[in-house]
Formats: sequence, C-alpha cells, structure tokens
Amino acid sequence: QVQLQESGPGLVKPSQTLSLTCSVSGDSITFITRYWSWIRQPPGKELEWIGYINYSGSTYSNPSLKSRTSIFRDTSKNQFTLQLSSVTPEDTAVYYCARSKKRPTSTVVAASDYDYWGQGTQVTVSS
Repeated sequence: QVQLQESGPGLVKPSQTLSLTCSVSGDSITFITRYWSWIRQPPGKELEWIGYINYSGSTYSNPSLKSRTSIFRDTSKNQFTLQLSSVTPEDTAVYYCARSKKRPTSTVVAASDYDYWGQGTQVTVSS
C-alpha cells in the first residue's frame, strides 16, 4: 500500500520560506517512471500544480512559481521536499504531495492523473 504523508509548519510569516516534506512508504521515489508532485489548493480556488521531482532527480516547476520554487529529495529517507520562498498571504493553501506514473504536462490538475495523494496539510501565511 502506497502512502504519502506531508509534514511541515502550518503557519509561515510573510517573506519567509515555506518548507514541506513528503514521506513516501510502499514505493521508492527512485523507481523508474515515478513522478512526485506538489499541488496546492487555495481557499475557494482550484487545484494548482506547483512542480515535480522524478525518479532520476530531475525537477520541473510551474512557470508562475518557478522563481520561488525548489524541490529536492533525500533518497535515504524516501522523502522529497518543497521549498517556496518569499511567501505572501496568497500562498495560503492546503498543500498536497502526489504520485503519478506519467510526467505532468499541464499546470491544470486533473486529479485522476495522480494515483496516490497525501492527506494534505494546511499552510497559512500570516504575520
């Protein structure tokens, strides 16, 4: 059974860096054809794809967030991490990690493209 679990602070101050980690069990983040994404849903808005790290460690980010996004992994812990810098209240959202077996090709999230999701973690940006 594949499980993903997000962890990180629920409150971040404006201009700081948001850091979330996704711990994966039941699968290896280095297994071929695995893409590990970060996705968020601001209140009252649609799901927004942030970026992914794949089985070889390559990353790709949403162009609208690319300048502030860093995704990296710790293969010894089977974890991958999102860092989003210079946050503002507009970054307040529920953040999810998710797995797909195909490379995400759109910033528009179709939930069916991802076969496993974490339960989501609320991050609020506020002073």
